[in-house]
Amino acid sequence: MAIAHQLFDNIMIRGGGVQLELRCPQRVGGIVADPQIDWSFDDLLLELNSIDHKLQKSSAAPLHFTKKHSSDRSVVRHAEKTRKPFVMHISDDDSDDNDDDDVENNSRHMASGNRFACEETYLSDGVDSDSESTSGKQLSLMDKGGVIEGALLELSHEHQLTVAEEIRTQLSAFGTDLTNEKDKLSHAISRAEKSKEARRELDRKRDLQYQRQIAEALDNHLTDVQRHHEYKSQIEEKKIRDDAAIEEAKRKQIALQEEKIRQERMKVEEAKRQAEKKKEEEANAAALEAERTAKEAADVAAAESQKKAAEAVTASQKVVSKGSSSGGDNKATAGTLLKGAENALKLEERRLQMYNEVVGEDFGLKMASQSEYRSHGNQMARRIKTITGSKENVRSKADELLKLINSTCPQAINIGIFADKIFFHSANANSDGALYAYGHVIVMVTSQIPHAMDILIAKLNRGCILTVPKFISYSEAAFQSKDAYFKAIGFQEEDGKLESADAYLGRLTRHMKLYGALIQTEVNGIQNLHGIEEGWKWLARFLNAIPANLYTVAALQAFIQVAGFALYRRYKNQFKKLLNIIYRDFLKNLREKEDTKVKQIVMSLEDYIQSNQFQKEPEGWRLKDSLQSNEFNASESNQSDHHQQYQNSSRGYNSGYQEQYNYNSANRYTYRR
Repeated sequence: MAIAHQLFDNIMIRGGGVQLELRCPQRVGGIVADPQIDWSFDDLLLELNSIDHKLQKSSAAPLHFTKKHSSDRSVVRHAEKTRKPFVMHISDDDSDDNDDDDVENNSRHMASGNRFACEETYLSDGVDSDSESTSGKQLSLMDKGGVIEGALLELSHEHQLTVAEEIRTQLSAFGTDLTNEKDKLSHAISRAEKSKEARRELDRKRDLQYQRQIAEALDNHLTDVQRHHEYKSQIEEKKIRDDAAIEEAKRKQIALQEEKIRQERMKVEEAKRQAEKKKEEEANAAALEAERTAKEAADVAAAESQKKAAEAVTASQKVVSKGSSSGGDNKATAGTLLKGAENALKLEERRLQMYNEVVGEDFGLKMASQSEYRSHGNQMARRIKTITGSKENVRSKADELLKLINSTCPQAINIGIFADKIFFHSANANSDGALYAYGHVIVMVTSQIPHAMDILIAKLNRGCILTVPKFISYSEAAFQSKDAYFKAIGFQEEDGKLESADAYLGRLTRHMKLYGALIQTEVNGIQNLHGIEEGWKWLARFLNAIPANLYTVAALQAFIQVAGFALYRRYKNQFKKLLNIIYRDFLKNLREKEDTKVKQIVMSLEDYIQSNQFQKEPEGWRLKDSLQSNEFNASESNQSDHHQQYQNSSRGYNSGYQEQYNYNSANRYTYRR
């Protein structure tokens, strides 16, 4: 009620109603606060009590208007029953002149408004109070309005906090619910996956059980079928045995009868057989005698042809020695039949003489007549054919060949067989690597049997005269025919016909490669009896005495291709000088020839020299280990061992030997040892 007295000073009662008059201006900013309301006094009290109650709750300090009236409860109950909206009247007239006129006159210009809230009421400080006689302790309406406004603001703030707290609570509840729902969903999914996996496992077990049942049924069926077949086969075998027994009994009876008849016939035919046997033996003896006679005649004819060729060569050699100067080492001059260095020809003659003494001129007849020799030769041929470019293989084959050479057969025959098989199979070698391996085997074998090296070189000199080196020119006076000349230079005769030039060229090339592989072979701990120095001599003699043609350039190209790398390692710049002489002088006349084969060989040799291929290690030059597929250790091929391995055998040479070779040109190259 204190608030009501402060807000309203004039209360007018009309016709049982209450009229309140504000102490503030009734019109502010076009808004009229009309105290004439449509609700009762109890409603006003109820509204004020609710405001007072809210202020007490929101304020921590006690307020001065906390006293409750006895009529509050009845007023509240009455207000709850007769709750009506607060009505605000707004005037359409902007004039303020008749503010104090009668309420009835102003009521015509009033309009019904919405409920009026105290926080929206504007109270002016400039309005004069109508009752100045009130006590000074009493607060003005403006001051009360500020307190109410603060309280309402605090209530609004508290309401916002409450709403925010409720929102947070609801959000937390929603989050909790969402988490719970997610957990339920994941749990449901997990249960579904477990159920699915359990079903799969069950299906798998069922499938496995079903397959096992099928397998068992199939196995039982197959077992039954097998038993049935075995039973049938046993029945068939029994029938066969019974039939066989019956047939055997019949056969025995027939055999007994036939045996009796045969014995009777044998007695009659024995005399006839003896007579026929004697006749067959006589016929076989006559055939063998005829075959032996024919073979001897053929061998005699072959020996005669070789003898004639040798006589022609000897005659030409005599012509050479008569027409040459007496002081020079090289007795070959242009225009003679036989060309070659004198000492090389003497070495060839000595080796051929040793070959004839050890092996014999009739070596071919011995091999043809003695089956033991042929068997021994076949064993050596098998060993030689299986030689490969590996260290272990080379050693094993060398040991096997040494055992065969030192076997029960005469060693001279074994050495001849060894040289003959090496010469034959080298002509059929399919790669240079095989020839390098042949060289290692030859060095290992001849280190134990030294004179086998001379026999092998003699065999090479007989089959390929350019390994001497020597050259035979064609002369109608010296040779009866071209075929005789071709036989003299190494062409072979097959079925009464000479081999073709291409076949001879291929065989010549491979024999020269074998010779080149032999002279440059070095084996650790073993001395090569025909080493790198012999190859150096051969090259100098060849350039000084041999003219250039298809066969000689092919022989030179094959030798350098195989031995050039080792010669360069040993002689360095001296070997380069020899290559320059070959390129500048030896190949000069061959470049002008139109022969395709000659051009190909010349181009190949020129490319070898110009591209310095002699500085590259040839393929197959270094043997590999058969187990680890590695090359020989570096100790086997270092420079110190290289100089130690290639020592001359000193057979037929003096320690102070000095030899000089002159090439047929303005240039002069000297080899000194």
